[in-house]
Amino acid sequence: MIRHIVSWQLAPADPVQKAAAAAGIAVRLEGLVGVVDEIRSLQVGFDVAGGSNWDVVLIADFDDLDAVNRYQVHPAHQAAGTFIRSVVSSRMAVDVAV
Repeated sequence: MIRHIVSWQLAPADPVQKAAAAAGIAVRLEGLVGVVDEIRSLQVGFDVAGGSNWDVVLIADFDDLDAVNRYQVHPAHQAAGTFIRSVVSSRMAVDVAV
């Protein structure tokens, strides 16, 4: 099993715009469940502490790295990524065996 973890810092500084961007990310990523067969589990969370923390996190589980790679190129994931890239300033990702 591979756990795919991605964190983003959002570009908007305004709290209302930041919240809208975070919600837009969550809706798009959560909408991939049932569309992208490779996803075994997926959750999106928002930072509650503030400060220099990252704003949004994705934690998703896949059977193996091949499944992660198929997820990455799936058209529905690509569409979600287009929106995400439009509202973030930084991205961090790690794939770990669990």
